[in-house]
Amino acid sequence: MANLLPQGDGKLPIWQMVIATTAVLNTLQNFVTLRFTRRLYNNVSAAEPVTSLQARTFGIWTLTASVVRFYAAYNIHNKAIYDITILTYLFAFAHFSSEIFIFRTATIKIPVLSPVIVSTASLIWMISQYDFYINV
Repeated sequence: MANLLPQGDGKLPIWQMVIATTAVLNTLQNFVTLRFTRRLYNNVSAAEPVTSLQARTFGIWTLTASVVRFYAAYNIHNKAIYDITILTYLFAFAHFSSEIFIFRTATIKIPVLSPVIVSTASLIWMISQYDFYINV
């Protein structure tokens, strides 16, 4: 079973796999129920509710990011994959920040703090370790 885990140096490949796996579970949740998506976008009015279509679209976006992160877990030294993975976290950070501060569909509570913290920590980790994993 251990040989199925990413074999790259350091802990970043394992982190990518954990986050990618979590994202797959989040994708499935978006197809099954609106409960958690509504908790995330907790400041949406009754006039503009979170719909099943929006949840499924969000789920596919999450699944796409998950696939990229799985590739990064197993190909951590590939510059193109590493760079694209950084962008997935940047996009997630930008999305959730804009929903909190610009569109105001989310408020700063635990459900939205989780992806903000993960995207921020992942961005910092990947940027700070860039030279370790990518020999420029």
